[in-house]
Amino acid sequence: MLSMTGYGRAEYVQDGINLVVEIKTVNNRVLDINTKMPRSFIAFDDLIRKTVGSLIKRGRVDLFINFSDTRSKPVNLDVNLEKALAYYNVSKMLSEKLGLENDFSITQVMKLPEVVEDNMVEDYSDLTEIIKNTVENACKNLNLMRLIEGEKLVDDLLGRMNVIEETVGKISERAPLVALEYKQKLTERISEALLDVKYDQARLLQEVAFFTDKSNIDEELTRLKSHVNQFRTIIEGNEVGKKLDFLMQEFNRESNTICSKSNDLEVTNLALSLKNEIEKVREQVQNLE
Repeated sequence: MLSMTGYGRAEYVQDGINLVVEIKTVNNRVLDINTKMPRSFIAFDDLIRKTVGSLIKRGRVDLFINFSDTRSKPVNLDVNLEKALAYYNVSKMLSEKLGLENDFSITQVMKLPEVVEDNMVEDYSDLTEIIKNTVENACKNLNLMRLIEGEKLVDDLLGRMNVIEETVGKISERAPLVALEYKQKLTERISEALLDVKYDQARLLQEVAFFTDKSNIDEELTRLKSHVNQFRTIIEGNEVGKKLDFLMQEFNRESNTICSKSNDLEVTNLALSLKNEIEKVREQVQNLE
């Protein structure tokens, strides 16, 4: 199980090539890759994205590439003679018009814009495998960290699932008593109000039956118990973040229904505790790939 939060780094240093790849990730609903690399590596953008996508399935990915090349290479310079002559002619004209010495030199000419240019095209196609392997190694190092974080998350989530199961059990124990207590309180209130006057027992039972049906949460409790078992099964797999996120929505739906149906203070308090724990699990689940 992988967390969506982590950091990885890989470096290649050999024969004048120094390539450093750093990658960090945070949680996100989909895979979102953002790269920051030298312009000369733009041709490798698709390769880099596919390499990252093969090892990371979900989350926001920020990838940084630092690169230096100290290998000796042939230098090919272009000289724009027409541009140089134009600058020179302008310098002569200014010298004559202003009566100043023309101190125009070759060194100055070479520094002027567009006179001497390096027309060498940077071609790093020979580094394709090196770039791919270094990106892969950075992703693998990232995944080692994400695996450690993921295992911690799973332990925490399973612990919280035990708390949810325990709370559901307490609600299940309390729920059947609610109708009995309601009947008892209603009988006492009617007796106090009517004193010795006889009242319709059938109407009382009908009122209790209506209350029982209205506040019945058996289905919600059954589904919650089933969801707990589903959660424990799903979390044993891989790339389960989306599945668990959807399942937590179902948890929320059942707990909200219990709160809305509850006519008992103890059940309400337990349901609120349940909702609080479910929300903590939902937040944590969003960090799983």
